[in-house]
Amino acid sequence: MASLPPSLSSLLFLTIVLVAMISISLARTTSGQTVDDHQDQLMKTGIKIPLNNIDSHGRFTEFERLHRAMNRGSSRLQKFGEMVTSKNPNITSTVHPGNNEFLMSLSIGTPPKPYYAVMDTSSDLIWIQCKPCPQCFPPQPTQPYNPQNSSSFSTLSCTSTLCKAVEGSCENGCLIFYYYFGSGSLIQGSLDAETFTFDKVSVPNIGFGCMEGVVAGNQLNQPAGVVGLGRGPLSLVSQLADPMFSYCLTSINGTKPSTLLMGSQASVNFSSGGVKTTPLIQNPVIPTFYYVALQGITVGSVKLAINETTFALNANGTGGVIIDSGTSMTYLVESAFTLVKNEFISQLKLPVLQNSNSTGPDLCFKMPSGSSSVQVPSLVFHFKDADLDFPRENYIIADSRTGVICLAMGISSSDISIIGNIQQQNFLVVYDLRKETLSFMPTECDKF
Repeated sequence: MASLPPSLSSLLFLTIVLVAMISISLARTTSGQTVDDHQDQLMKTGIKIPLNNIDSHGRFTEFERLHRAMNRGSSRLQKFGEMVTSKNPNITSTVHPGNNEFLMSLSIGTPPKPYYAVMDTSSDLIWIQCKPCPQCFPPQPTQPYNPQNSSSFSTLSCTSTLCKAVEGSCENGCLIFYYYFGSGSLIQGSLDAETFTFDKVSVPNIGFGCMEGVVAGNQLNQPAGVVGLGRGPLSLVSQLADPMFSYCLTSINGTKPSTLLMGSQASVNFSSGGVKTTPLIQNPVIPTFYYVALQGITVGSVKLAINETTFALNANGTGGVIIDSGTSMTYLVESAFTLVKNEFISQLKLPVLQNSNSTGPDLCFKMPSGSSSVQVPSLVFHFKDADLDFPRENYIIADSRTGVICLAMGISSSDISIIGNIQQQNFLVVYDLRKETLSFMPTECDKF
């Protein structure tokens, strides 16, 4: 592996690892070769992958899970905003804003070795920690991946399509630096190719980051790696050459796994009724993220007086609304959240509790004495071409032990709003990148 750059400035320059406006053919190439018939048939068969919430096996209440999820992702929203405002409009970066909400099991190499990695719709790169690893993350259930123990491992040539998609040095292989926003850390490694196995389905020649340690910043406290499902050329979605995936997230207080679907299994039956579809919007400054057109919000019977520009994606890449699998709650820009908050206060007519925890929900109420439940107003998000009426459990979190209910929404720390995974639970959420649409179908995800 090449030696590190001599100065911090050049080191940080190398953190910008994806070049904007890169187009990638639906027939992915690895080292100049097209996807073979085996992989094409594989995507026709489809892949179904179980997902586990990081807290699913802990003895936590729904309220405790919410606080834990918010603590883990407290910096994620801020980093989204920083990414947009700090970018040259002609350059994007492979980033992972930091989360450990949903873990997917996968195996790497031949023979296959099992690992857990984070599913992240707001990241492009697939990466795993590898040996030699002088600064590995905290102990994992499995040892770091060792390329020397796999017969299917290969380095990517400097002329390969995926290697050309990163900015770094390339001599005997692609050297990459990857800025991990969640911890403020810079990690180094190489871009290589390997066979990945998802739920007994093996996919050869997947390009991935073989990360060997932290070279600047703090040690990471995450699972063994990340599987990026963003729009960039290095994501799993792009590399599988099938422009559709979906997931079905179980309730925050459930114990059964959620599901990620790829290939033929990812589609939705539109004839079954109840499907809501809205266009996806792409941000030319940060093309990784999945933006949607949120046009308004109704609480109960009241359509809020939100300015039509509040959720707009601006020409300079600022603003807009992202749908994200790794952020727990929905976060709205302050002007919109204030209207939502005031309307819930007006309609619920319950004592409002002061938030003493900086990472806790921004709006909580004290339930009437002796009452275990309370009637709450409905919540509808008006997307372009789709009005999404959320089930109560997708926006109200209750703690019956303390008699507290909270709105599972908060104030955005930037000009970006985010639709979090609590609002997405018990919907089949379908990303169709061929049609550039996002669809929601109400689904009992624990029975999916």
